[in-house]
Amino acid sequence: MAFSGLAIGLFMLASYIGYLDYHVRKQFEGKRWAMPAYVYANAIEFYTGYATSSLAFEKVLQELRYRLDTQLSSEGTYFKQGGQINVRTRAFRFPDQQQDSQSLTINFADNAITQIVNAETTKPLAVVRLDPIQIGSFYPSRKEDRVLIKLDQTPQALVQGLLATEDRDFYQHHGVSIRAIARAMWANVRAGSIEQGGSTITQQLIKNFYLNSERSLSRKLKEVFMALILEYRYEKKEILEAYLNEVYLGQDGASAVHGFGLASEFYFGRPLQSLPLHQVAMLVALVRGPSYYDPRRKDDRALNRRNLVLKEMEAEGYITAPQSAEAQNMGLDLIPYQHRASNRYPAFLDLVKRQLGETYHEEDLTSEGLRIFTTLDVPVQDALDKAIAQKLPELEKRAKIQQLQTAALVTRRDSGEIVAMAGGSQPQDAGFNRALDARRPIGSLVKPVVYLTALEYPDRYTIITPVSDTVIKIQGKQDKAWEPHNYDHKEHGAVSFHKALANSYNLATVRIGMDLGIDKVIKTMQSLGVTRDLELFPSLLLGSSELTPFEVTQMYQTLAGDGFSTKLRAIRAVIDAQGKSLQSYPFTVHQAVDPAATYITNTIMQEVMRTGTAKSAYTLLPRNLELVGKTGTTNEARDSWFAGYSGDYLSVVWTGRDDNKPAGLSGATGALPIWITLMKAIAKQPVSLIAPDNIETVWINAANGKLSEEGCAGSVAYPFITGSAPTEKSECSEAAVKPEPEPEPEPEPEVSDSWLGDLFGN
Repeated sequence: MAFSGLAIGLFMLASYIGYLDYHVRKQFEGKRWAMPAYVYANAIEFYTGYATSSLAFEKVLQELRYRLDTQLSSEGTYFKQGGQINVRTRAFRFPDQQQDSQSLTINFADNAITQIVNAETTKPLAVVRLDPIQIGSFYPSRKEDRVLIKLDQTPQALVQGLLATEDRDFYQHHGVSIRAIARAMWANVRAGSIEQGGSTITQQLIKNFYLNSERSLSRKLKEVFMALILEYRYEKKEILEAYLNEVYLGQDGASAVHGFGLASEFYFGRPLQSLPLHQVAMLVALVRGPSYYDPRRKDDRALNRRNLVLKEMEAEGYITAPQSAEAQNMGLDLIPYQHRASNRYPAFLDLVKRQLGETYHEEDLTSEGLRIFTTLDVPVQDALDKAIAQKLPELEKRAKIQQLQTAALVTRRDSGEIVAMAGGSQPQDAGFNRALDARRPIGSLVKPVVYLTALEYPDRYTIITPVSDTVIKIQGKQDKAWEPHNYDHKEHGAVSFHKALANSYNLATVRIGMDLGIDKVIKTMQSLGVTRDLELFPSLLLGSSELTPFEVTQMYQTLAGDGFSTKLRAIRAVIDAQGKSLQSYPFTVHQAVDPAATYITNTIMQEVMRTGTAKSAYTLLPRNLELVGKTGTTNEARDSWFAGYSGDYLSVVWTGRDDNKPAGLSGATGALPIWITLMKAIAKQPVSLIAPDNIETVWINAANGKLSEEGCAGSVAYPFITGSAPTEKSECSEAAVKPEPEPEPEPEPEVSDSWLGDLFGN
């Protein structure tokens, strides 16, 4: 019986060890670490003539966590001398190339860079690209972060410090050290407290890598078995390298700091390889207890522990007495705590994750260590956040309401790259992303689509075609008629096509749309980029269709692209942890709508900015920007919209309330002030509309709509699709010709949220 019991026991022990062996090998040889995906903003390129001051450039360096260091002793350092900044850049792996570290001298004058010189070769450089700002991470469920390092890239002093204080017999034992346990027990008895631990580096790796924090005899036995298996299966080099990357060394908010590579950046703001002895010793000191010896909160305690590490290194012969003394006399030299935000711009990161989700699985985004290079422009995003913070409280005060919300997107006009996004009134807060998910009636933002559709029929509509802005009734179900009205409840009679759009007249717009057919307007919206199903109701002509700000931006991006459509994108490229390119997001473009009709529509929307519903923009913005835009308001001023662009940026802004109650703000008084404040900060290039080959500019007598000549009284130059201009000539007179009266532009017409609502009084 005893023999049988022993046999069974040995069998069970062998089975258990076999199970542990499988578990150890599977994790150690497979994915050892769940690496978060790092998300970067668009890298800024600086060049001679780039408009920035030395102060602004220094702010960029501080955003990138560069350190002041007059010696430029390591990467990521700089110092300032008068109008000159000396900087040592960081090496960085971009999607297109590996960029090495450089020492640069950058001169400034008159708020611009005047010269960039390689300090080592003294040769001038045309362009410099700094490493991009990390704007967030997609973390695994355990919220761990690390910067992986190789053993051969690790400072010798770090390994020596670990051997001296954590495991002197590392290269002699087989996972468990009886000598270390005995030595620790004796040291603790002499000190009267716990001064040393008996766990080997291998055991510590097992605790960090495989086990939980439970303290029990069975867990300790499991740890011993696993340590023996690990030592049997793998070389000391592999075990030590894994330890260097796995050991827990601190907490950054909700994210755990694992490994010496990340800890070096977290505490000292520099790569591990560049740390001096006293900082290396501080990292070693943290192994015993990152919270207990936290150098930012317990500096005296941390200093004492660091100095003990240095003394142990001296006792083991790794450093000399003078080296130890010099290092012990040094301060901690920590950088100020800067949280590495995982969601610095949550609305934009939400979009990035959704676009990545079209290609990658969730586990890939939170475990593979991907590097995601986005289109976000940090200065533009900061300008948007500032505009919202400044103007939204003013709008609430003016309208005497609370809980006003907003959403906004900013794109590059030439590429459709999204450079900034706000999902709510508090851009730093995560939660409901109104820019992507808030479906709201778009009001008069639809009107350029109606007029664009009309201009695609040049035999029926031109920029000066008279249209009737008079009462119209459209019969609906159960003998109910829809009777839209203008904002001022007036009829304006026969008005020219361009003035009907510039002044956002409802009645003229409905007449044009019904003449064309609502289905044709919907087709144009879809061509502009709207993929959502749209209902075939007459109220669509006045913006009852509900779209998100993102969808509106896609539509207006095509208008800003002169009729050529490009998909809005937030990502430029994705590379893996080794720098291999995985995915690129190239610029693609195709003709979506008639460029000639688009050109004339954009010309009229410039009139919206000059004399129409958005003319207040030019009280703060220079007229030479030749802006293009359109206001939008819905019934009872529930939604306030503005969409417009300069030569470099397109921006769409929405304001309203989540509960859909009236906000009391039109497009001109709500969204437009935020847009103006933003564009004042970022817009640099004027709009230069390029006429297609089939556009001809013709001089027209504004009083009678007939052909005229340049220099004739009352003559105005208008664009026409070739062959559609008037043929009847007007007499050219030097006398003043009384032009068509120009009505005062309306603040912004109301539109009904739904046709059925108007029909049935709902």
